[in-house]
Amino acid sequence: MKICLFDPGIEDNDGSPSVNLGDLIIQEAVQREITSLFSGCEVLQISTHVFPTQKHLDLARSCSLTFVGGTNLLNSRMNLSKKWKVSIKQQLKQSKPILHGVGWQIYQNTPNLYTKFLLNIVLSTKLFHSVRDNYTKAKLESAGIRNVLNTGCPTMWPLINTRPEEIPYTKSETAMVMLTDYSKRPELDRKLLELIFCKYRKVFVWPQGRGDREYVSGLVSELQFPIVMLEHSYQAFSNFLKSGIHFDYIGTRLHGGIKCLLAKKRSLIIEIDNRAKEIAQDTNLPTADRSELQKISQWIDSPSVTNIQLDLDSINRWKSQFSKFIAKK
Repeated sequence: MKICLFDPGIEDNDGSPSVNLGDLIIQEAVQREITSLFSGCEVLQISTHVFPTQKHLDLARSCSLTFVGGTNLLNSRMNLSKKWKVSIKQQLKQSKPILHGVGWQIYQNTPNLYTKFLLNIVLSTKLFHSVRDNYTKAKLESAGIRNVLNTGCPTMWPLINTRPEEIPYTKSETAMVMLTDYSKRPELDRKLLELIFCKYRKVFVWPQGRGDREYVSGLVSELQFPIVMLEHSYQAFSNFLKSGIHFDYIGTRLHGGIKCLLAKKRSLIIEIDNRAKEIAQDTNLPTADRSELQKISQWIDSPSVTNIQLDLDSINRWKSQFSKFIAKK
């Protein structure tokens, strides 16, 4: 059985990894679920970052199912902002893809006519789509796409099996920090770093995005506080998580923070857009707005239980619809 995956984890169709390493965290989760559902399947990966070539489209046409894997690919003006490089002309000849943990890019008004037309032409009308929050579900419904389930982000699905007592509830002596290069708020981010430096003895930084290292280094040099900067690589982050170092995560990178939670580290996601905020409302993910320094300080100092709530019924409903395809394999 062959599966086609529109994959945010590859930068181009030559297989280069995305420079936003959070996309690799999403890629890992989406591939985990697909291979779990369709054991032994062959997965054809097509980048969401570039338009597919005719060769890739011809290969995709031979696949039994097509998925769009995670990240915030959708928005209300898809004629102007194309995070998912998809065209109506190309997609008319393809199998209709199924969304897997996809989100809406930013808070916006109702989708425009082009976006409504595109989504109704492109997306499957027969199978349920998986989205990561109720805001995305509502936006798709406003575009006429009603076969949608809020399953939460697939990166979080393993947390179903994590008990609250498995994640520390008191402060560590070490912090892992991540800040976002494309959402710079130097005044607030500097205050956040000052707070963290006051509370922790040692601070590590993982640059998830291409420009994160330069941005954080500039802020830190002004504050004259020593940090340990990891390499801009997913392997460096994975090795750190496996190192046995006890730490708290505090940062604006959503998927870096979720990965820390999966490693059973106490974590606080700093909200910079709709993603963490909406997911928190649905799942009880620990978050705080970037301006809420008092709330962040209180979280650091006060015991807090991490109790993630995921909609297992929606996740299982989305998965179970593929049983007929599995039976045919």
